[in-house]
Amino acid sequence: MRATAIQSIHAREIIDCRGYPTVEVDVWLEGGAFGRASVPAGLSTGTHEAHERRDGEKRYRGLGVRKVVDTVNKEIAPALKGMDAVNQRAVDMLMVHELDQTADKSRLGANATLGVSLATARAAAAACGLPLYRYLNAAARVIPVPLFNLINGGKHASGQLEVQEFIIMPVGAENLSEALQIATEVGWELKDLIIQRYGKIAANTGDEGGFVPPMSGVEEPLDALVEAVKRAGYSDKVVYGMDVAATHFYDPQERVYTLAGKKHSREDMIQLYKDLCNRYKLVSIEDALYEDDFEGWAALTKELDIQLIGDDLFVTNPHRLHKGIAMGAANCILWKVNQIGTLTEALDVAEIAYRHGYGVQVSERSGETEDAIIADLVVALNAGQIKTGATVRGERTSKYNQLLRIEEELGAHAVYAGKQFCWKGYRV
Repeated sequence: MRATAIQSIHAREIIDCRGYPTVEVDVWLEGGAFGRASVPAGLSTGTHEAHERRDGEKRYRGLGVRKVVDTVNKEIAPALKGMDAVNQRAVDMLMVHELDQTADKSRLGANATLGVSLATARAAAAACGLPLYRYLNAAARVIPVPLFNLINGGKHASGQLEVQEFIIMPVGAENLSEALQIATEVGWELKDLIIQRYGKIAANTGDEGGFVPPMSGVEEPLDALVEAVKRAGYSDKVVYGMDVAATHFYDPQERVYTLAGKKHSREDMIQLYKDLCNRYKLVSIEDALYEDDFEGWAALTKELDIQLIGDDLFVTNPHRLHKGIAMGAANCILWKVNQIGTLTEALDVAEIAYRHGYGVQVSERSGETEDAIIADLVVALNAGQIKTGATVRGERTSKYNQLLRIEEELGAHAVYAGKQFCWKGYRV
């Protein structure tokens, strides 16, 4: 029997950072190698994401995953037993094409297939004696610029802000260690600023560790970020980003966006973004328009010379990405492995993006676990960007700490991507 043959697969129900149930999978190989992975979950999800199965029973208000666990243990595990874990594509495609056979993985559940897929990759890497990032790509060496979400709104928070994330990007840092220092010190200054302006109760945090102050609109939070960066002394090293999550405040019947109590057309939103880019060092905007408005996205991409990221627009799906490429919609994809359901398919989507000149920004989900696997994946992709929240709470810091370990392991071969990030001419 081959040392890399799958011997056994076992899944269990665990909880994520919000206390919601999710799936964790263990994979053992014949030679003794072991891999484990847990599956994150989104709250602000795109309509076209792969299907996340839940039990729909009384426990956990219907959010339990015991049926998904049974699917892994009783159906997927026997089917994969004896397969070579090193052949990731064969493992993943058997689940997708033979066991599931649906367009959105609604039979098995993307949370079942992803847990098995990622745990298999980890086990195979262990069998080869390699860290996961190097197992996936022998040329991996790029340490990503982190996008630190310091002010939360939308579905990730309980405040008034419609815009979901206000972000700083320390592109001028020398390395990841300095980037983390910058983000932490800016976060402290921002907390002080919020308390000074709104009182201590305003310094609470949202799903991804950012603050949830009683702000409104777009300018007020951006101004607060700029001021906090200035107070921390890093104005020359930081640029800004937003995740608008515009679908969540768009009315498809009226075709308007309601932002800070005012209704905006598609053209109004594009003009708003143009004005913001002229006023701030805003170089990256995610989900700027409704998730199915490919025409609007194409118009926006012609108007703005910045990074425009499709999350709900693309949902890490090759068909939607191909449509966006054909229409000239956006220029970067937010890459979330749980949106598509297997590592193989997610890697294929990244390859499509690269081949057509699109950027790839690797992202966590708001419902994260302590599993730091996306740190290895972002380095394996040489993607140069990762979005995984503020520098607080274990489900966020686990990713940053793993990146620090990888940076240390790569040593002189590591390249911090900030120096190459040059959207809108902000070269450092």
